[in-house]
Amino acid sequence: MNTLSTPTIQPQTLTKIGVIGGGQLAWMMGMEAASLGVSLFVQTPHTTDPAVAFASETILAAIDDATATAKLATRCDVITFENEFVDLNALSKLAEQGACFRPRLQALSLLLDKYDQLSYLEKIGLPVPAFQLLTAENNQTIDHNLGYPVVLKACRYGYDGQGTFIIKNPEELSQTWAKFNYPPMLLQKFVPFERELAVIAARSVTGEVVVYPIVETVQKNQVCHRVIVPANINKTLSEQIEAIAKTLLNSLQVIGVFGIELFLTSEGELLVNEIAPRTHNSGHFSLDACETSQFKQHLRAVSGLPLGNTALNCSGAVMVNLLGFETANSDYSQKRQKIAEIPNTFIRWYGKTASRPGRKLGHVTVLIHTENDQNIEQEAKTIADKIESFWYS
Repeated sequence: MNTLSTPTIQPQTLTKIGVIGGGQLAWMMGMEAASLGVSLFVQTPHTTDPAVAFASETILAAIDDATATAKLATRCDVITFENEFVDLNALSKLAEQGACFRPRLQALSLLLDKYDQLSYLEKIGLPVPAFQLLTAENNQTIDHNLGYPVVLKACRYGYDGQGTFIIKNPEELSQTWAKFNYPPMLLQKFVPFERELAVIAARSVTGEVVVYPIVETVQKNQVCHRVIVPANINKTLSEQIEAIAKTLLNSLQVIGVFGIELFLTSEGELLVNEIAPRTHNSGHFSLDACETSQFKQHLRAVSGLPLGNTALNCSGAVMVNLLGFETANSDYSQKRQKIAEIPNTFIRWYGKTASRPGRKLGHVTVLIHTENDQNIEQEAKTIADKIESFWYS
């Protein structure tokens, strides 16, 4: 296994945690902070950003403002990330001056560019779809050997389907690439998967790795709509995914929570699609369905505490994202009230002040209690259908 060298870290509980980013992921960290006795210091551009409500102090600045991060570092013992929209070169100078980042910047530098990420995954022996880098120099005639359809991805800053395109033919590839003025972009072989899977894993300062129940995600237009937990897969596949998670986190020698998205092909082959070096939408169910949520786990990891139990506290669960379906200013209280009447329901509303199509405004988790595990998947789908009928009606 290829690993990155890292200095030995002695376990030490850190109580002042800085978070770069103030959206819903940081907000959910904030929900869990008080129970661990830690304080959050948030760098985010707007006073209305969700995490401001839980922050001990907010530094109002853009996410990639390294001067603001230098100020954040003076307030905190350790700095972590809500998203990947950061300037690693500038942050590296702060690290040289003593700022502590978890996960470490050397590991993030291998993952933030999607082409670099797949190259690293391939290097450490993890299964990935065939891919190549599309550049003006090596693809002047836009010729490649991945076939059509093919997936075109922005190398940086794409999320929730933004910067990802399913391309049907060479003409469409040329036209789409031209819209971005021909930057280097990732070309990835289109995988006609049977289902999409995901797993959350965490690694501590002592090198302990824990893995959450594997889930099935349901995407529409490259945006996650629902998550079913646990995924209806066999023990062999579960063990393979756990091994992938442990190989990745140990190879990177990281501290914190990571999200791993995978394809399961009709032939039963697993392929790693993308890595999120942070808490992830596929793990939101853990707030209400697990002994230790992914957000509390992340805080435990970066603060130096032992990792918590990842077990479910129920037979299964389904998480449904409440996505914006119109451009409006509304809290959709009537729709949320109707959803809340479903038994064993937990609604997390992020408090965002504006809705727009596809924006994540909140999520709903419904716990499933049954003695027959074979019923979980169908019950989860029935519940998710009901929630979406209420929300999008």
